[in-house]
Amino acid sequence: MIRGLKMESSTRDVVEFEEEEEEEEQNGPSRWRPPSDGGTTTNRFIIHPQNWWYLGWKQFILIWAVYSSFFTPLEFGFFRGLPEKLFLLDSAGQLAFFIDIFLHFFLAFKDPHSHRLVSNHNQIAIRYLKSRFILDFLGCLPLDAIYKACNRNEVVRYLLWIRLSRALRVTEFFEALEKDIRINYLFTRIIKLFVVELYCTHTAACFFYYLATTLPPAQEGYTWIGSLKMGDYNYSEFRDIDLWTRYITSLYFAIVTMATVGYGDIHAVNNREMIFIIMYISGDMILGAYLLGNMAALIVKGSRTERFRDKMTDIIKYMNKHDLGKQISKEIKGHVRLQYETSYNEASVLQDIPATFKAKISQKLYEPYIKEVPLFKGCSLPFIKQIAIKVQEELFLPGEVIIEEGNIADQLYIVCYGKLEDVERSENEAEKCVRTLEMYSSLNELSVLCNIPVPDTVRVAELSKLLRIDKQSLTDILEIHFADGRIILDNLLEGNQTRLRKKILESDLTLHVAKHESELALRLNFAVYSGDLYRVKRLVASGINPNNTDYDGRSPLHIAAIKGFADLVQFLLQKEARINATGKLLFAVLSVVLVLLQPRWKISAHLVINGPI
Repeated sequence: MIRGLKMESSTRDVVEFEEEEEEEEQNGPSRWRPPSDGGTTTNRFIIHPQNWWYLGWKQFILIWAVYSSFFTPLEFGFFRGLPEKLFLLDSAGQLAFFIDIFLHFFLAFKDPHSHRLVSNHNQIAIRYLKSRFILDFLGCLPLDAIYKACNRNEVVRYLLWIRLSRALRVTEFFEALEKDIRINYLFTRIIKLFVVELYCTHTAACFFYYLATTLPPAQEGYTWIGSLKMGDYNYSEFRDIDLWTRYITSLYFAIVTMATVGYGDIHAVNNREMIFIIMYISGDMILGAYLLGNMAALIVKGSRTERFRDKMTDIIKYMNKHDLGKQISKEIKGHVRLQYETSYNEASVLQDIPATFKAKISQKLYEPYIKEVPLFKGCSLPFIKQIAIKVQEELFLPGEVIIEEGNIADQLYIVCYGKLEDVERSENEAEKCVRTLEMYSSLNELSVLCNIPVPDTVRVAELSKLLRIDKQSLTDILEIHFADGRIILDNLLEGNQTRLRKKILESDLTLHVAKHESELALRLNFAVYSGDLYRVKRLVASGINPNNTDYDGRSPLHIAAIKGFADLVQFLLQKEARINATGKLLFAVLSVVLVLLQPRWKISAHLVINGPI
């Protein structure tokens, strides 16, 4: 799903751009409704990801996820069975997450490849069952009650760590916050890094205390906290100390150990603690490298997200400076956001791949679509392959206008998926949908090929992926594969009204095709007149129609018969050359028969110059 963008708070002249507004552009006002995905929706009760109440529910679950992520290590280390008040609070949290599991079976999702919203119940259920359902379900179990029912078996308590998967929701929250350009990016990243460091030390502190409390009571004095003395304060009876003091002491030990300061006031005492500290400090090396690397990236402004934020801020300033209007601003920002989310395409991924492999990849991806386009029906395979190499992929959000009525287009579009509408405006400015364009449809073909103004405005109805080829590239391909120009012209004439057919016949494409055919017919006739069989074969193999006639109405077969070239006559007949192509049926038939019966016989020069009697 394409989410909305937000803007940086330090930029006062920036117009607020909310996520919900962007979704309303794409799908209308937020409701409990089935989003369009081009598939079969098995039930009308589908939750839209940008439904206003579901967005509120996400924030509610986020609060519980933060609480659960920090409380789970605390429960594991400091509690052997929760007291009644904490047990009720924990039960309320598990109930909330259980409701969230139920809602996920009705929540539409964005396909990672097509970026379209999928609302089919079967696909939603299969995706959720394959992803995080098991972890979510196990995390919702009343583990504290199970622990007590199992005679406080220590192994059961280790299941608590499953709940740490809920920290992924906090990670997703920070990822969305980084793209919120109303908030300073440096501030967001520093807060995120601080939370990561705090969470790691918090978890380590809880585990330090756990190591001290899982030894028999007689050996608890031989632990880091049982043997600890801070001034005149003795921790030998540490279980009688209040929870807050024990936690602060454990957190202090974790932070000092992570920073490798090593004051010596707190240190490992037994082998278990030493082994854990060895692993802890080894992990801290990786954590320290992560923190330093991120801080360096913030200084040099090298992250992809930050470049996107800077670009979006500049675009917003430009639009506000020129007062482009709210609607245009939303469309531009939505499109830039879409390009950012799909920036994994061939422009970046295939940058260092040789051109030959790029061509093969393009043909593999786009050739099946191009073959099905009615405009290219009957065209040769080499022509289709060249089109597949030249096209570029683009995504468009609902509401975007591809081309407006009356303009001359220089880009030909092919619909891969999605839905577009031809909108016609009446005299009173009322808009009416003339037709719907779906998969394999082509846009702007009349304007690009015939220089005819676009008859209707084309608007995107739902998220669509289109293939685009510019006019110059298409013209260059037609120059090489000239025989396909006539096929495209015939396809254009076949599917249009009488008024447009007249314009097509008067267009540059028709003149271009006729000129090419006339020149090619002249070349073929000259080769036949010279008796050059090899050149005739090459010209016919390149796609020249052997039935084309020259300015005098003579076909290659006619000239070959006149000249008495039996081998050329036989070759042209094999290539389905028609005897009556010139309209002079009697003479053509007699000429061909005579040449075939008497290969060396030739017709007089009078006939060559003046034509048949």
